[in-house]
Formats: sequence, C-alpha cells, structure tokens
Amino acid sequence: MTLDTEKGTTDPVPVRIRALIFDFDGLILDTEAPEFQAWSEVFTAHGHVLDVFEWSRNVGTVDTFDPHVHLETLLGRALEREEIHARRRQRSRELIAAQTVLPGIAEYLADAKRLGLKVAVASSSPRSWVGGHLERLGLIAHFDCLHCADDVAVVKPDPALYLMALEALGMSPDEAIAFEDSPNGILAAKRAGIFCVAVPNAVTGQLDVSQADLRLGSLAEMSLEELLERVK
Repeated sequence: MTLDTEKGTTDPVPVRIRALIFDFDGLILDTEAPEFQAWSEVFTAHGHVLDVFEWSRNVGTVDTFDPHVHLETLLGRALEREEIHARRRQRSRELIAAQTVLPGIAEYLADAKRLGLKVAVASSSPRSWVGGHLERLGLIAHFDCLHCADDVAVVKPDPALYLMALEALGMSPDEAIAFEDSPNGILAAKRAGIFCVAVPNAVTGQLDVSQADLRLGSLAEMSLEELLERVK
C-alpha cells in the first residue's frame, strides 16, 4: 500500500502486468476473413448472400451457427455436404496460406520476451490447428503454454480457457492482459476478470466489441510498453 500523507489515506499499489494471453484466430493470424470468404463464395454460387452478422455468431466460439444448415434452409433443399465442404476447405486453406502474421504481433512477442513477461494462447480452436500454424509461422517458441478447445469442456464465451491459462502461468487475473478480436472472446476474458484489449479484424471490425477495456485498430498502433503504462 502507498500512503497519501496529505490525506492520511492509503491507496493500493498498482499490480504489475506479468503476462499476456492471446486469442489465435483473427488475432495472431487472420483465419476468419478467409473462412468467411470461402463460405461466402459457396453461398454466392447458390444464389444467396452470407450475412456477416449471422456468421459472426460463430466467431470466437463453436457450434453456434452452421452455415451449411443455413444455406439449406434458404434453398429449401438438401445439398451434397461432403463435396461442398471439401471445396470450401481447400479454398479456405489457399486463402489462409496467403496470410501473414497480423501487424504488431511479432513486435509484441519480442518485447514480451525482452521484458520478462509470460505469454500464452487461449483459443477455441483445436490444439492441432493453433499449434500447427504457430509452428509454420515460426512463433511457437514465444509461448509458454497453449490452451485450446481440446483442454476444456466448454469454450468461449465461457472463461474456462482463460482461467486455465492463468493457472498454468501462475498469475492472478489482474496480472494479465488478454488480446481478443471478437465479442465472444472479449466476454470470456472479462468473465475471467482480465483487462481485455480488442483488436478487431476485417470481419469482427463490424461487430460490437464495446465490452473490451481498450480497442485498437492493430497492435502496431501502440507499443507494448505504451500499453503497459496505460494499463498501470
């Protein structure tokens, strides 16, 4: 505690941030815009438009919106699912392979290491997906731990992934900052009691991320040290 000698009162000493917890899809690598584009092309080929707000219900979580079921409902008939999924997956892979790490991510990871901060991933995607892409991008060594859909019974917006990451890092919620791009992810971080920075992408930028404590257009807008000072 610090003493205010003029008022004779005590104020709490600000807790030092010691950990960063990152979402993966749409935050480290933009897999969401390619996936949306791939499904949009399927809808267009069948004479319909995939609404981004319908799609967004599944961003940052799982099993909330099934685009195939939605398209079949619009058409009033069943489709050859395996054939459509195979084409859509191939198209999505092509688009994702063309993506690079999102702006500011590499700098934040390097600065976190320099400053002695712990770093984790909390993602609603499978570990094979997250770990595979991090390996491909040459980023896996920056992370102290990965917590993915395989590790919990329920994913975001439930806080389980964030609580697990905090426990693994040995941190309390007020010692960490979470980085998210979607409303579901932000809600999960806030439910875990963590300061949350929203960094929306081309898809989630159209959604309501007002529950976050801070919104940035990209991590390149503010250095990690500037962010730490602002949070403090």
